[in-house]
Amino acid sequence: MSDFRFNPRKWLIGVLSPLDGPLTLIVLAILSFSTVVMVSASPERLDTLALNVGVAFMVMWIAASVPPQRMMTIALPLYVLGVLLLVGVALFGDVSKGARRWLNIGVARIQPSELMKVAMPLMLAWYFQSREGLIRGRDFLIAAALLLLPVGLIAKQPDLGTAILVAAAGFYVLFFAGLTWRLILPVVVVGVVGIGAIVAMGDTICQRGVEWPGLRDYQKHRVCTLLDPTSDPLGKGFHIIQSTIAIGSGGIFGKGWGKGTQTHLDFLPERHTDFIFAVLTEEFGLAGALLLVLLYILLIFRGLFIAAGAPTLFSRLLAGALTLIFFTYAFVNMGMVSGILPVVGVPLPFVSYGGTALVTLCLGVGMLMSIQRHRRRVGT
Repeated sequence: MSDFRFNPRKWLIGVLSPLDGPLTLIVLAILSFSTVVMVSASPERLDTLALNVGVAFMVMWIAASVPPQRMMTIALPLYVLGVLLLVGVALFGDVSKGARRWLNIGVARIQPSELMKVAMPLMLAWYFQSREGLIRGRDFLIAAALLLLPVGLIAKQPDLGTAILVAAAGFYVLFFAGLTWRLILPVVVVGVVGIGAIVAMGDTICQRGVEWPGLRDYQKHRVCTLLDPTSDPLGKGFHIIQSTIAIGSGGIFGKGWGKGTQTHLDFLPERHTDFIFAVLTEEFGLAGALLLVLLYILLIFRGLFIAAGAPTLFSRLLAGALTLIFFTYAFVNMGMVSGILPVVGVPLPFVSYGGTALVTLCLGVGMLMSIQRHRRRVGT
């Protein structure tokens, strides 16, 4: 009979083997920072935060254990399922606070738009992999159609924040697949001119009774509030005004942990979710904000390093898109909290409270880990 002895060291190494060391350390560092800020901002949510982190890390570990080849096989079914669920939301979804974003499936309510944050880059990476060596201009048109379908359904709910994230995830795949600058630059020029026109004509087009084609009233108000928060200081401008006060009052090193007046006197709304960056900068100042930005830079560089070393077109496109999604989350959230972008409800990655967003982000990190782990196994 063989002598079986349990070796804790070998067991631990086996359990941790799917995880990428640098990525794991970076995510843990950001989550540690998040926990410190959350203790100050909303200590009653720590138990739920711990549960969310545990579930998210389990999802990350499972994703890291799945080979990229297996991800390719689920890309199309996952995309089709996501689109069907979005259609179901449009037809039968529950309405909450004026938005139809949730679908009741009997045992639970789900938000299918969250699924598309991962399904979209998976689908487009699979599509371009299937066309490798034969990619033509029409392939980008087909990919754009695949992208615009779910983005349109999500924007219709309306959920502009999630629509932006899904659109960005798809665009990054198109960009890394070789989308020509001749198509990108005109869009950029039109966008810059449009923003300039809005800024120049803000006093006129933000008047009551002026309708903006293609936008709902609340979306118009968000842009107008961004241009001049003092136009409605106790209403729609309150969030931005209080947030910028909190950020500015933090100075270089902050007021100290737990000593943020805007936070603890309840002037700062949504301080545990969308506006947690304002809590961080008020209490830890510019130094704390730069430390968090440094951690995000390390996360992005590690992700791009994995993308650059990926052995297949599918894994390169997927890794690149997932990495830049982290950048998009951070840039949009910091921009809206600082008052340079409209408030669109995008959380600060790995810092804002919220189980669904954290699980989605850790799923993306797990996919990056899988690509890194299996990079030498392709073709064997």
